[in-house]
Amino acid sequence: MNPIIRRKVANRKRRLDRRLDKTDLRGCARPMFTAGNIHYEIADRTRGIAVGGIGTFHALARRIGLIDAIDQRLHLLKIHLPFHESDHVLNFAYNALCDGTCLQDLELRRNDEVFLDALGARRIPDPTTAGDFCRRFRRADIDTLLDVFDDVRVRVWAGQPDAFFAQARIDMDGTLVGTTGQCKQGMDIAYEGTWGYHPLVLSLANTGEVLRLVNRPGNRPSHEGAAEQVDRALAVCFRGGFRRVLLRGDTDFSQTEHLDRWNADPRVRFLFGFDAGAKVKGLAEDLPALAWSRLERPARYAVRTQPRRRPDNVKEGIVVAREFDNLRLLSEDVAEFNYRPTACRQTYRMVVVRKNLSVEKGERVLFDDVRYFFYLTNDWVSEAAEVVFGANDRCHQENLLAQLHGGVRALQAPVDSLESNWAYMVMTALAWNLKAWWALSLPETPGRWQERHREEKRRVLGMEFKTFVNAFVLLPCQIVRTAGKLVYRLLGGNPYQGIFFRLVAALRC
Repeated sequence: MNPIIRRKVANRKRRLDRRLDKTDLRGCARPMFTAGNIHYEIADRTRGIAVGGIGTFHALARRIGLIDAIDQRLHLLKIHLPFHESDHVLNFAYNALCDGTCLQDLELRRNDEVFLDALGARRIPDPTTAGDFCRRFRRADIDTLLDVFDDVRVRVWAGQPDAFFAQARIDMDGTLVGTTGQCKQGMDIAYEGTWGYHPLVLSLANTGEVLRLVNRPGNRPSHEGAAEQVDRALAVCFRGGFRRVLLRGDTDFSQTEHLDRWNADPRVRFLFGFDAGAKVKGLAEDLPALAWSRLERPARYAVRTQPRRRPDNVKEGIVVAREFDNLRLLSEDVAEFNYRPTACRQTYRMVVVRKNLSVEKGERVLFDDVRYFFYLTNDWVSEAAEVVFGANDRCHQENLLAQLHGGVRALQAPVDSLESNWAYMVMTALAWNLKAWWALSLPETPGRWQERHREEKRRVLGMEFKTFVNAFVLLPCQIVRTAGKLVYRLLGGNPYQGIFFRLVAALRC
């Protein structure tokens, strides 16, 4: 980081610490919000924007070759008057990064003169033009765009330390995208009554990146088309340098006809939930008592000071008072046995968890209930408990899907067909991938600060989208053109400015 910037950041933090000092009680006789006689004016010479962090994303897109790659491989426009394909794609991603929630928010950006100057743009597409661009896509074009993103992510991964490439964890799941529209081509009704689409999402658990996103009608099963996308994701991970890959999915994704093919590659491990059918349930019930061992789950976090008293469980109290049926977990046991699915020629390892439940009604215990959960894997080395914990860790993808729904707003259907909405989802989800690539581009300076920088990178990777946008994008900036340079002059501060300027310095190198 530039020494002058480092000194300014430190001074700003020092001033803020003095203001937040809890021992300084001056002025407590009146409320803290004391501003009065407020006036508004329009600046003539000083020009600023609220999303000053967007410049780092445009610099990052140039640095990793995203803009050139899109224009070289994606050909949807016969003539470029005035926009190129990269202009449209980045327009969707930047709209999400600037806290836009729908296509109509593009109108705010294109009518902000300073925003246009900050990106060196004469103009950007309006919502109608953006929607028309989505309608130009066909499936082959979307696959091309996803392949472009794969090439770019491989370049970003190339800058990571060796430990990063030990094992890639690929998670897969389906999610429903509902719509109240009645004329959207390709929509259908899902099993629980939702009209809309049922996209398939493959993600890299290591970084949270969306590897593949495929839109489908709402009535399609979760696993449909997953094997083809898994093969593409495997190819990208191995091309990027990962030494091993672990595939994870719930019971819908135990695609037994593909397991032998994946198992034939010694670099591939899989861990899928398996339906508790009569056959495997019978095998579990026939296991001897000595085959079972108690499953002890580790604490979610380490207590650094003193454990706090748990608050009263209000929900539990209501369930008991109104005598609703209540399931209470008494214990968990784990065992394993060899199992060969019908569609497989190879035998695999089946790990089973037996949950001992108590069914209660009010204060009365009605009966005990035993339920089984099965996990099929070709991992013969890990302990059975580690296999279970690894399968449970896949639940983090539910948080990722929630971010794509409510944070990035990528999983929406604002256009008129399956392919056009698919294109919208892929281009808007690029904002989430840019967040991951932003974090991965943070340098880990060797020496005394390396572990601190590594922890900062992990923290940024794990941020929710809204938190990330507030920390690194919604930065009030003055935009100045001087001496052939475009200067973003920050007008405010936050606790993450040190991290922000480390990336700025890395992008300038």
